[in-house]
Formats: sequence, structure tokens, C-alpha cells
Amino acid sequence: MDTEHDAGAEPAGLEQARPERTGLESPHRSGFVTFVGRPNVGKSTLTNALVGEKIAITSEKPQTTRRAIRGVVTRPDGQLVIVDTPGIHRPRTLLGERLNDLVEQVLGDVDVIGFCVPADQKVGPGDRRIAASLDGYPRAKKVAIVTKADAAARDEITERLMEVDSLREDWSAVIPLSALTRLQLDVLADELLALMPEGPALYAEDTVTDESDEDRMAEIIREAALEGVRDELPHSIAVTIDDVAPREDSDILDVHASIVVERDSQKGIIIGHKGARLRDVGSRARAGIEEMLGTRVFLGLHVRVAKEWQRDPKQLGRLGF
Repeated sequence: MDTEHDAGAEPAGLEQARPERTGLESPHRSGFVTFVGRPNVGKSTLTNALVGEKIAITSEKPQTTRRAIRGVVTRPDGQLVIVDTPGIHRPRTLLGERLNDLVEQVLGDVDVIGFCVPADQKVGPGDRRIAASLDGYPRAKKVAIVTKADAAARDEITERLMEVDSLREDWSAVIPLSALTRLQLDVLADELLALMPEGPALYAEDTVTDESDEDRMAEIIREAALEGVRDELPHSIAVTIDDVAPREDSDILDVHASIVVERDSQKGIIIGHKGARLRDVGSRARAGIEEMLGTRVFLGLHVRVAKEWQRDPKQLGRLGF
């Protein structure tokens, strides 16, 4: 039985020299960059901070990102297209294999790869494996980024910078930053743009993403559903947008969506006692959708089960993977 929810009408010391500027006007540059690293190292948060708008959902749960999401940063001297991708991991399901394949495809196409390591965690085997795998993409320039500098002491940041610097000899730059406090974000943007090829803008000046509204709505709902769930549940959650239509004689947009899980027991967790959790998910998701669209929204949610969809090629295809 589907349950529907009405959520509707009603640190100092991190300075780095900027690229030198001459008196001559710099050529316009444009190109693609992607950030790689283990799951949950802050790639989506960094993407959102650079774009200046939330285009990729974030969560403390690993492997939150499931698609290649493009964010656009436009400046007078150039344009960066940031391709946010899933974290590279050892896959346990067909979905995991397809996500890793997606990352490999993106890495083969971009101009710059930003390798991310969090400042508050020591470099480990997974980081070393990913850094070494960048040998497979010789065309792309490489930049090392130490993220989450706001969460680490200065000596930790220094240690991390040394660890990261030793992973490869071809880093074009090694930059510590914090996406949350915006520390050194402008330094990273300057460096990335300087590494891009000369060329015209690839998107209109006012574009921040090429994601459709429906895709963004589905991700906002999934982000709300991820909050507070058990560790084993996040990978089993998918969201589909079933119908979007303006209400007659009203400024309200009616949105109906499904939260898809793999087992009946998971359905009960999402719905919660007497539907309380689903109502909370709907309320938070509706607020996010209204902020994105700038209009009032009625959000109808129901939960359905697609048995073991992460391992089923047909189910994955229906869910867009």
C-alpha cells in the first residue's frame, strides 16, 4: 500500500600565490574539470561552492552522487564546467559498477582532474589507488586539493599537503581549501581557469547547470530521504518524478514522486510510525523544491518497492542508470 504525504500548498596560514597577471588582456578560456576521490571527501560541496548555487545534493552517507552533474562557473575571463561524479569505490552491485564506469568515462573527457583528499583524514590505500589510476588519463592536467581545511588543525593540513604532494610528480598545483568557509576557493578557480584551453563560453552566461528541473527535484527528495536513515539503507533509495503539472486557477505546482526501495522492511523505515518520517521528508523536500523553482509546490510522495533494483539491469534502466 502506498503512503502519500501532502507537503504542499499551505584557517590562517593557507595563502597561496595567485597566477600572475600581465598588463595584456588574458585570452578567454573554457573547459571541463571533474573532482575525484573516495566517497564523501567533499566533491559535491566543493562543486556547489564554486558554482554559487546548490546543484548537487550532499550527505554524510557515502556514494550520494549517482550521476554526472554539470555545474557552470562563468567569469569575464572564462568559463569552467564542473562535472560532479560519484566517488570511486569498490563496487558490490551492478549499480556500483555502472557508477565507476561513469567516472571513468568522465575522466577521459575532461581537461583538468582535481584529486580531493580531506584535511582531517590521513592519506590511505584508497587515495593512493585513485591517484595512481590518474596515469590512465594523460591528456588531463592534474590538481591536488586538500578539502575540509576548516575541520583540521594547521599541522594536520601541512601533513596532508606533504602526503598528497608525494603521490604524484605531475601536479599542476596543490591547494588546501574549505568549501564551507570559502577559504581559497578563488585561488582554486583561478588555477583551474588558467589550466583550461583557450576558447569561447560553452554555456549561456546565466546558466548554472544543465540538469533538468525534474532531475533536480528528484535529487532534492532523495537528499531529504537520506537524512537519518541507517547505514545500509542509502544505497537502496532511488527517486522518480511521476508527474508535474501547474494547478488550474492557482500558482501552485503539483509534483508527484515515488521513493523507491528494495525491500518491504525498508519501505516501513522510510514511511515511519504512522507516516511521520515520510511527512518530515516531504516537508523538507518541498521547501527545497520551492526554493529552487521560486513557486509554491504541493508535493505528493509515495513509497514503492522494486526488489533488489541495484542488481537488476532492467530495473536500473527504468530508474535511469
